[in-house]
Amino acid sequence: MMVLGVGRVRLRPASPDDAEARFALGTDAEIVKMFGVSSADVLPMTRHAAEQWALAQTQSPHVWIIEVEKRLIGEIKLHSINDQDRRASMAIGIYDPSFLGKGIGTEAIRLLLQHAFRELKLHRIGIRVLAYNERAIRAYAKCGFIVEGRERETAFVDGKWHDDLMMGLLSTEFPA
Repeated sequence: MMVLGVGRVRLRPASPDDAEARFALGTDAEIVKMFGVSSADVLPMTRHAAEQWALAQTQSPHVWIIEVEKRLIGEIKLHSINDQDRRASMAIGIYDPSFLGKGIGTEAIRLLLQHAFRELKLHRIGIRVLAYNERAIRAYAKCGFIVEGRERETAFVDGKWHDDLMMGLLSTEFPA
């Protein structure tokens, strides 16, 4: 698996050694709400959970750690890859709140998309995102994703139903 990026954002393969950095980041309630976790269900990060997370990341050839200034700040991955149809889904998580709103996610997404479309020769990347996750939706749109549909009331978060948006990007739409 290759390292992607040489600028301020670098995507690198996961390692079991990432557990300590993930543990140190802890669990931010606002961040996990964007993943669909209710406030009452937020659990503190434990060493064991961080170790399990790090191990799980190493099991996939399509998961990268997002690094800024040689610090782990999150992860990005391709999943549900379909070789026949040359498509996949993407997911990203930035766990360090001090790096939100600084274009890091957008840069990481662009790096992953370049790899997906150029090296893996995928034709389509899809994303599901909670409709209230406006920061993520803006980042996806900056990278060329368009809203293709809405799945109504798919997530029950903090006592209310929320919709998921389906967004997609084709290789022919990706800016070179």
